[in-house]
Amino acid sequence: MKLCRLGPEGGERPAVIDDEGAAFDLTGLTTDIDGPFLAGGGIERVREALAAGGLPRLGDAPGLRYGPPVAGIGKIVCIGLNYARHAAESGAEPPAEPVVFMKAADTVVGPDDAVRIPRASTKTDYEVELAVVIGSLARYLDSPADAERHIAGYAVANDVSEREFQLERGGQWDKGKNCETFNPLGPWLVPAAGLDVPALRLRSWVNGEPRQDERAADMIFDVPHLVWYLSQFMTLYPGDVINTGTPAGVAMGMPGQPYLRPGDVVELEIEGLGRQRQTLV
Repeated sequence: MKLCRLGPEGGERPAVIDDEGAAFDLTGLTTDIDGPFLAGGGIERVREALAAGGLPRLGDAPGLRYGPPVAGIGKIVCIGLNYARHAAESGAEPPAEPVVFMKAADTVVGPDDAVRIPRASTKTDYEVELAVVIGSLARYLDSPADAERHIAGYAVANDVSEREFQLERGGQWDKGKNCETFNPLGPWLVPAAGLDVPALRLRSWVNGEPRQDERAADMIFDVPHLVWYLSQFMTLYPGDVINTGTPAGVAMGMPGQPYLRPGDVVELEIEGLGRQRQTLV
């Protein structure tokens, strides 16, 4: 089962895709896939309705745009340098604690929407990441073992970054992370139940050329640790998103490799969570 939001920007409607790939309309169950839906047992209600065969089928789904699979995101919390090989290619030591920064929710676009290169940018970069979607309020969790019950599901994210803005323009990362369209998300929100997260394979391509290829098991800090850790510093609300870090293979870590230019095509995939495709404009 995969939750998604289909339709034009600003006019998406909630939907579910079953294990055979058929899409069904969820507007009779919920107005949207958002924090209140997740916190109110929405995923289980969809599962029950799908099993009962009571949802109307969306015959036009193959021709519809995928929007971000979660609406009304409160905040995006990002983790830097969370794969050892990526830390090394960045010239950094593996961190002793998670490196945390924020992205504004207005950076989120659909998985196949165009990514806009900012004015004066010379170093726009791609980063495939496993995104965690929070399903219930998490505050001061006692241990990583408590994290799983607060996770609604997972999605693919592209933590697009402008490296000059990030690293050379003032000593903090936010300027290079919050440009318009810098967080494509989706196509689906896959519920956490039964998902073998460490086995998930993250890959990316630029103009068809393979760039990144690692598994979530290669994270320095795994998902339960991250949710627990972040809950010590901030409250995580239903619908919040955690971008868990990117593997090695970004342009910044490949000397002589050009950064993204207009017309380039970036593709990103996490096994079981779907594939994204963006054209740079």
